[in-house]
Amino acid sequence: MTDASQDQLRDQSMGELLKRLSNQTGELVSKELDLAKAELTEKGKRAGAGAGMFGAAGLLGVFAFAALTTAAIAVLSTAMSTWIAALIVMVVYAVLAAVLALRGRAQVKAATPPMPEQAIESTKEDVQWAKEQARSART
Repeated sequence: MTDASQDQLRDQSMGELLKRLSNQTGELVSKELDLAKAELTEKGKRAGAGAGMFGAAGLLGVFAFAALTTAAIAVLSTAMSTWIAALIVMVVYAVLAAVLALRGRAQVKAATPPMPEQAIESTKEDVQWAKEQARSART
């Protein structure tokens, strides 16, 4: 803060300073709420993407089970080429399911905890700034 702005604050009455502080606090709270909303929206999107990947992993898991079933039937029918093909399909589906499950877990983990961390940190800084302003207004 410059000397001129400090002198200007000293020239104002306590009522004017409190009114100014009240207005600035209202603006600050509004901006902090906007930041919190934006942060929670982003985390919600990540959680949704992770849940979608878990769903896809479950579907591919069903396909892997169906392919494993087909492979077992083919083995029982002693048609070697059929069971090998079914086994390959099952392995591919299983690998895809594993990859999607791992990516989904990472997305959900990135979205937790669902707290607006930046907004909380910024609010702490704002409180500290307000305290400093109140101290400087008293001197």
